Amino acid sequence: MAICGIDEAGRGPLAGPVVAAAVILPPKGRPKGLDDSKQLNAEAREDLALKIRAIGIVGVGIASVEEIDSLNILRASHLAMRRAFDALSQTPVAALVDGNMSPDLPCPVEWVIDGDVIVPVISAASIIAKVERDRMMSELCGQYPGYAFAKHKGYGTPEHQEALKRLGPCAIHRRSFKPVQLAMEMRLAG
Repeated sequence: MAICGIDEAGRGPLAGPVVAAAVILPPKGRPKGLDDSKQLNAEAREDLALKIRAIGIVGVGIASVEEIDSLNILRASHLAMRRAFDALSQTPVAALVDGNMSPDLPCPVEWVIDGDVIVPVISAASIIAKVERDRMMSELCGQYPGYAFAKHKGYGTPEHQEALKRLGPCAIHRRSFKPVQLAMEMRLAG
């Protein structure tokens, strides 16, 4: 009777994919310190991700920048969640999803607001999704120098916004997001 937790990382950034994870943990022997990934430092997340993968069943799903721009970020997040669910090697009997909406899944689904804080299996999914997305953004930093993606992971920090104005959007910027649209307009006008 496995129940999976599902969460995503990367809904808010101006660049990069949205990544979701689905995790099934055993009832006993769960790693200590599971929490919302945003409450943990990078070292703690990496350590917990290794422990989660060692004892759990993990599925990861990604929605690309192109999918985000064509579907919208909510639908793309749900697509990534469905892909994460489908990537599990065991089919759960139910899913607990962080938030107040979820994708269509072939099992009963319960939404849990702040689930990444209060439900360990959702916390585990939050950690896996964040670690995977952060790793992707660090790799993309080498392909797109000047934006400092390894530092801010695509979020709209002042440094990122300045680079966006100076360099214009690159291939992994979300064209449907207002700050990116404004940067494109400035480049065309300038």
